[in-house]
Formats: sequence, structure tokens, C-alpha cells
Amino acid sequence: MQKLIAKTREMRNIAPLISFRLLFGLVMFLALTRNVLLGFVHKFYVAPVYYFKYFGFEWVQPLGEVWTYLFYAVLLLSTIGIILGAFYRIATVLFFLLFSYFELLDQTHYLNHYYLVSLLSFLLIFLPANRAFSIDVLFKPHLKIESVPAWTILILQFQLALVYFYAGLAKIHPDWLFQAQPLKIWLGRLNDIPIMGYVLVLPMTAYIFSWFATIYDLTIPFLLWNKKSRLLAYLAVIIFHVLSGLLFNIGIFPIAMIAFSLIFFSEFWHKKIISTFDLIFILTYSKLKQRKDNLETSPLKLGYNKVPWFIWIFVFWQLLFPLRHLLYPGNVLWTEEGFRFSWKVMVVEKTGSAVFRVIDSRGRESEVNNRIYLTEKQEVFMSYQPDMLLQFAHFLAKTYREKGFVNPKVYVDCFVTINGRTSRRLIDPNVDLAAEKAGIHHKSWILQYEDL
Repeated sequence: MQKLIAKTREMRNIAPLISFRLLFGLVMFLALTRNVLLGFVHKFYVAPVYYFKYFGFEWVQPLGEVWTYLFYAVLLLSTIGIILGAFYRIATVLFFLLFSYFELLDQTHYLNHYYLVSLLSFLLIFLPANRAFSIDVLFKPHLKIESVPAWTILILQFQLALVYFYAGLAKIHPDWLFQAQPLKIWLGRLNDIPIMGYVLVLPMTAYIFSWFATIYDLTIPFLLWNKKSRLLAYLAVIIFHVLSGLLFNIGIFPIAMIAFSLIFFSEFWHKKIISTFDLIFILTYSKLKQRKDNLETSPLKLGYNKVPWFIWIFVFWQLLFPLRHLLYPGNVLWTEEGFRFSWKVMVVEKTGSAVFRVIDSRGRESEVNNRIYLTEKQEVFMSYQPDMLLQFAHFLAKTYREKGFVNPKVYVDCFVTINGRTSRRLIDPNVDLAAEKAGIHHKSWILQYEDL
């Protein structure tokens, strides 16, 4: 333990932090701009009638169209502040809060890489990633430093390594390794691709991809950490994520991981990355260069020289929280208890259908048309996620109570297929979901099967 603590305090060149700040800001700027151009802001955060909440974050509410677009504009502006290192602390705090707000607004849009972005932006708040090659340094030369404690770089490497490694652990599953599912399903949809389509739909291709992805995720962090294997490992990162991006619709994630994984490289490579951003500073960087020789570097404050206590808590939390599914009975891919925030990336294909019935104490009964309240995407995602089904049942009970139903009870007939299996009932149809409580406890009304 003492060796680990000593290693975190070793001084390293600041270049990796600077290039990570630049790449993070640029990738986020492109991702957010893409969302605006594709109309996702209105579609996901303005148009819905109902929003699914994360447990404990029910207080996060939509603010109306004007405020939504205003907040998104500020979020986009904060990425520019991060790139330029201008008002850096304010920019990173705003980015973390606003990005997390939009992700917490509707559970429907949960993605592992959005969660990763929130975590990385949280870490950037506390890292001195603006203490060189930044507007902040241009106007406050005393901020400039050349070296940082190793922990400020290692914490970013740790977070990315954790994503890869836990994604690999999630793939050590019979469906993935011995049935090549769900890859067999996904690749089977690509038979219309010229030439390559024939190869992609071969059963053997799915097995090769499944095993390669497992080995890749489990080993790539260690190969990136190793100086001798780093270049070949990064080539594998590029090939893996480019191929994933071409074959599957996973948005900006491949570009983000290719960019973020550069944090494992030495200062030599990061200085080259930084030099490519000179054009961004074309109006100000010449002034910065003129003053560069006259600047005296300042030492970091004591808080940077040793790992802050909350960073240690962050590390232990990130190590343990993704394993919480082990506390629940059954297959997590089916029950989804402890599924989110655990880096189970692309390991399951599920579709479902859910028909709700509302019955009151006077015998009145109504079958619900889900699309009156939900968007198409919301209905699709809700149909196989128990906690979302429970939320919607509570919403229906409240809605029908306002319509005059007395003590309404809500039942759901829900069938789900997982990784190509025959459709099965997910929820006990005799349980009144309106009477069940949300929480982190095990939900006994989720039906389980021995062969899952």
C-alpha cells in the first residue's frame, strides 16, 4: 500500500492532462452538436409527456422548452471553455452538472458511455488540466506548471481501465461465450452489406467476435499500461472501436474511447497531440508564446501533492458498485437488478411487450394504450425493464385516480425475449404493481427461470 501511495505522488509532465482536456472537450462538443442537429434535444427532453426517473433522483424534473434549450446551449458553451481552458473550473462544473441533469432526466436514454462521460467530467473538476496551454494561464501566468502528481493522470487511466475490464467480466457468460449471443442476432441483420455481409452472418463469425471482444476487454488496460505493448494495443483499440462503430449504431462511443484511451501514452505523444491544437489558439497562443520564457512555474497546492480523500472513496466506489448485482438472485441480464452503471456493454438483446390493466374497487376496468403517455422509444425500453414497468404502473394509478377510479390497481401482462430465446412472462400478472414500492431491494414479483 505504501508503494502505491508513493507512486501516486511521483511527479510527471502535465502534457497527458492537457491533451485529455482538449480531446474530452472536442469529443463532447461534437457529440452535443450532433444531438442538436439530429433533433434529439427536442425529441428526448422536450416532447415526452412522461419521464422515467432513476431511484433517488425523482426530483430531477423537465424545465420546459425554453429552459431546456438554454441549458443545452450553456452545456455546449462549457465544452468550448474546457477545450480552451477558459474559466476552466466553472466550465467543468457546469458541464458535469448539466450533462448529468440531462442524463438523469429520463432513464430511457441511459447508455454506459454517457455514464462514463459524467464520471470523467466529475474528475476533471478536481484535476489541474488548465495549468498549461490554456486561456486561464494566458491571463494568469502564475497558474502555469510543468509537472503534476501521478495520481492526477492515474485516476483517468483507472476509470477507463475499469470500464474495459468490467465489460470483459460481463462477457464471461454462457450466452456470450457459448451461444455467441446477442452478436449472432446483431450480425444476422447485416446480410445486406455488399461482400462482407456473407461473412458476417456466418455462425463462426459471431463466435470469433465474441471471444475476441472478451479477451480484448479483459487485457487491453494492461497492454496499454505496458510500454512495450502500448502501440500494438492502441492499434487494437482503433480497429475494435472503428469496427464496432461501423457495424452497430452506438453513436459517438467509438470515437470517445479511441480519443480517451490516449491517456495511457507517455508525455512525448501528448505533446504532439497538443501541438495539433495550436490552430484553436491562433488568436491568443502567439501572445502566450511571447510570454512563455518569462513565466515562472508555480508549485501545486498541497491538495494536489497527495491524493484527496474523496478520490480514494471514488476509487473504492467504482470498484464495488458495478458488482452489486451479485447481491441479487437470478440472472442480472433478465432481472436487471444491479444492471445499470456496471459496464455490461452490449451483452444482451431484449425485446418485450407490456399490456397494462387498471381495475378499481367498483369493478371498473381499463386496458391502457401506452402510447398515449409514452414515446415509441420509451415504450420499447420500458417493456423489458422491471423498474420502469413499476414506475409506469405508479403513474397510471395516479392518472386513473384523477380520472375517478377508486383505489385503482394496476396489473401488467409482460412478455420478454432475451438473446434469441422464446418469449416468457417477466412480471407476475397477479401482482398489483401500484401497491409495490420502488427501491434497491429485490423485487419478488419479477419472475425467474432456472434455465436463464
